[in-house]
Amino acid sequence: MTHVAFSGFDRIASGTLAQAYAACPPDGGALIFDTETGRVVDIDPRFPPGQDTPRPGRPKLGVVPREVTLLPRHWDWLASQPGGASVALRKLVEEASRNPKARMRARRDAIYRLATALVGDAPAYEEAMRALYVGAREDFAAHIEPWPADVRAVLEEMSSEAFAD
Repeated sequence: MTHVAFSGFDRIASGTLAQAYAACPPDGGALIFDTETGRVVDIDPRFPPGQDTPRPGRPKLGVVPREVTLLPRHWDWLASQPGGASVALRKLVEEASRNPKARMRARRDAIYRLATALVGDAPAYEEAMRALYVGAREDFAAHIEPWPADVRAVLEEMSSEAFAD
């Protein structure tokens, strides 16, 4: 997972979460984004990234327990699958996440989130987002051209999988 830290419109670090956090000023005036999702990462300074903190589940494998709500017939179907509900759900999620259209949509959503947080009031923001979602790579590039260089560079890096070739 890659992260990018911004102070204003300036990229101050890219890399792991720990690397991005380490480059941030201590006054908390920076935002760290997960470039896979475009979401801002909220870090409790008492537990900075890089420290080992106990987590529920099977942390060495990255397994995190969460609640899933399904209808009884869904639970019945899952229970009848080889390996049980967890294995069946993991297989379904893996299959869906490999779908090129779903991946393209996820990249567009990530770009949208990051752009909204950083430059949601920039000139041609709405036009750029429309171009992004209709798959108009050249129009998107043209609309983000006047934006701050570091923001534009990160969006361009993120957009490599957002448009059909």
